[in-house]
Amino acid sequence: MVVDIYTKVTCFYCMRAKALLDDMNVPYNEIKIDGDAALREKMIARSHGHTTVPQIFISDNHIGGCDDLFALHAQGTLTSLLAQ
Repeated sequence: MVVDIYTKVTCFYCMRAKALLDDMNVPYNEIKIDGDAALREKMIARSHGHTTVPQIFISDNHIGGCDDLFALHAQGTLTSLLAQ
C-alpha cells in the first residue's frame, strides 16, 4: 500500500490530512507542488481534473481531498482501504 498526497506548504487542509495519517501511523509520500507547474499538472491529470490540494491517492486509487479522507475515516472504511 502506497499513499501519495499532493500538498502546498501553507494549505490547512493538507496539514489536517497529513495529521490524520500521522495519527494512524500511515506512511505517505508527500508531493509538494508549490511553484512546480509540472507536478501540479501531473496532479490534475492523475486526479481527473481536480485542481485543489490536497489530492490523496491510496495505491493509485484517487481518494479525493481532506474532507473525503476524513469521511472515509468516519465511515470506518479508511483502515480497510489502507490494509489492501
